[in-house]
Amino acid sequence: MNMKQVSHLERERKMENSFIELKNVKKTYLVGEQKMNALDGVDLSMNQGEFVVILGPSGAGKSTLLNLLGGMDSSTSGTIRVGEDVISTYNDARLTNYRAQKVGFIFQFYNIMPTLTVEENVNLIKDVTRTNKDAKEVLKSVGLLKHASKFPSELSGGEQQRVSIARAIMKNPSVLLCDEPTGALDSKTGCEVLKLLKEQCDFDTTVIVVTHNSLIAEVADRVIRIKNGKVESNELNEHPKQIDEVKW
Repeated sequence: MNMKQVSHLERERKMENSFIELKNVKKTYLVGEQKMNALDGVDLSMNQGEFVVILGPSGAGKSTLLNLLGGMDSSTSGTIRVGEDVISTYNDARLTNYRAQKVGFIFQFYNIMPTLTVEENVNLIKDVTRTNKDAKEVLKSVGLLKHASKFPSELSGGEQQRVSIARAIMKNPSVLLCDEPTGALDSKTGCEVLKLLKEQCDFDTTVIVVTHNSLIAEVADRVIRIKNGKVESNELNEHPKQIDEVKW
């Protein structure tokens, strides 16, 4: 059995049962006296260990969806299940615990503490969640061990984003939510970051990337398109490309 066959079988194993399910999810905001549906009856499923890309224009509902999956906001109606957690039924305290224990977050603008070293930034996770991971081992996995004692101002943009990835995977999350993680990076550095993110799927982490960059969809296991708060499509990519194969 060659490596491609092994990879295909592993992918099929991960896709046997949906890990994330949304059923008729709505998120409504009041703007003055008007109701605005940021999400309007969304039905979705994603599998464990998938690399998922969510595409759509500004205002489509992508970030709202990410906030709901991350437990940073609550739906107006509908059901959201992540693994065994039916988070749409959770109160604020349970959502806080869910975020701390199960979810990693990576944003376009790094969100790392400028007055702490690289290692100290990664170790911050130990203040909010239980983890047996060692910061130096995690930094080694993202190629930053030699920068452990440096401050963010001494790093490039790509290195700072890798610090945020290291901090996120320090907790061994079930779900890794990424909002335009390569948006502030050049194409070469963005490719390096995408490789690190995709590697997390090998540990059964479901990685969800919200982006305007449609090229990233070429390397995804699943591509979801959202427009006007509704899911236009939710498709499996039968032949995802390797990141180095994409003409960035």
